[in-house]
Amino acid sequence: MIVKPQLAKLGLFDAKVPRYTSYPTAPHFSNDVGPDMFGDWISAIRPGSSISLYVHVPFCRRLCWFCACRTQGTQTDNPVIAYVDVLKAELDLLAARLPSGVTLSRLHWGGGTPTLLNPDLMRELAAHILGIVPLGHNAEFSVEIDPNEVDAARLDALAEAGMNRASIGVQDFDDEIQKTIGRIQSYDTTREAIDMIRERGVPSLNADILYGLPHQTKARMTESVQKLLSLNPDRVALYGYAHVPWMAKRQQLIPSDALPTPEQRLDLFYTARRLFLWDNYKEIGIDHFATKDDGLTHALKAGRLKRNFQGYTDDQAEVLIGVGASSISRFPQGYAQNAPATSAHTKAVRDGRFSTSRGHLFKDQDILRARLIEALMCDFRIDTAEILRDHDISAAELTAMYQRANDTFDGLLQVTDDGLFIPPEARALTRMIARTFDAYDLSKAGHSSAI
Repeated sequence: MIVKPQLAKLGLFDAKVPRYTSYPTAPHFSNDVGPDMFGDWISAIRPGSSISLYVHVPFCRRLCWFCACRTQGTQTDNPVIAYVDVLKAELDLLAARLPSGVTLSRLHWGGGTPTLLNPDLMRELAAHILGIVPLGHNAEFSVEIDPNEVDAARLDALAEAGMNRASIGVQDFDDEIQKTIGRIQSYDTTREAIDMIRERGVPSLNADILYGLPHQTKARMTESVQKLLSLNPDRVALYGYAHVPWMAKRQQLIPSDALPTPEQRLDLFYTARRLFLWDNYKEIGIDHFATKDDGLTHALKAGRLKRNFQGYTDDQAEVLIGVGASSISRFPQGYAQNAPATSAHTKAVRDGRFSTSRGHLFKDQDILRARLIEALMCDFRIDTAEILRDHDISAAELTAMYQRANDTFDGLLQVTDDGLFIPPEARALTRMIARTFDAYDLSKAGHSSAI
């Protein structure tokens, strides 16, 4: 078993590495990708195929201090109503380029706070989306739900529109921690929201919980996880809090001296992990847990687990289109990101064009390296036969990549004729191991703690 001194020697507690929800990561995007290329990529989608659609709603009633997402506060519905009109216009631009017969395998509303929309706006937006690209067979329609900003009428609207997965952010149930991160959300409020969701027949529930928050201890982590387990989520994301006050100014309100050390963060993670495993959740990748009947569990068993901007997914669509300010799309050709500022995004759409402001056109070994990193992040192994079958690389070159990675980590990895494998005792290092297959400059800003 690897102990903390060995992990420290290998750099776990000091390293800043990407979360690898994409490759290359967003800091490497450039203005080489614009609206015209984005439109051409949409037109190149295979007729009759399935795609995923992400809808970004960048508004909140209150701005949580811990959050590093691009959001803006509003106390009135006026900017939200105007924004939904922009989304509908953007969807019309998409409809004009989208080939015939395309359906949705996944529809996700994220934010921000999508449940900020009133029930009529929810119905209006859902109808507009599904009128352009309908849900396909076994499609999943998920929505991020703030228990403080939802009621029966809005849940009725979402259920009627076809929502079949709800995602709730918990972060932590401890009162002091909630006050310190600017997110007040009681256990009772969360439970009442979940009860209302289930009363409407929504079959699946996700929950997010954070480790590495200020004032967190193993005892407090244990209490919060046990409260979460009492709500019986189907899937849990156990994310490490990324303290980046130089990027997310509101995080300056969080006292840095109250944060756990990197070593303590690792203890918090393992404390939560043990509780999920004891409750018979299956470990999914580096930070997710799911019940035996959840889609992620089935995907892991079948070797179909994927990674995208929302974390782990069982979605097999090769195209993900993001609508709304700052949304990122992924195509076989590369990535495209909308203008981050709501004002710039709105102006572009009202002028009759996509707001694509930057992105990345795949080149050289991008697709190969993306797959190597995804395989490690999802399965903790790289299958040599798969890589040689699907990518233009020699066995000798691939083996040399494996050896460089293994040498970097003092021979902790297992390298065989079948491929490279990260043993369980080394999996805390997974993102760092994945980094050895990254060909880009790793000094770019935006990376977070390795643990």
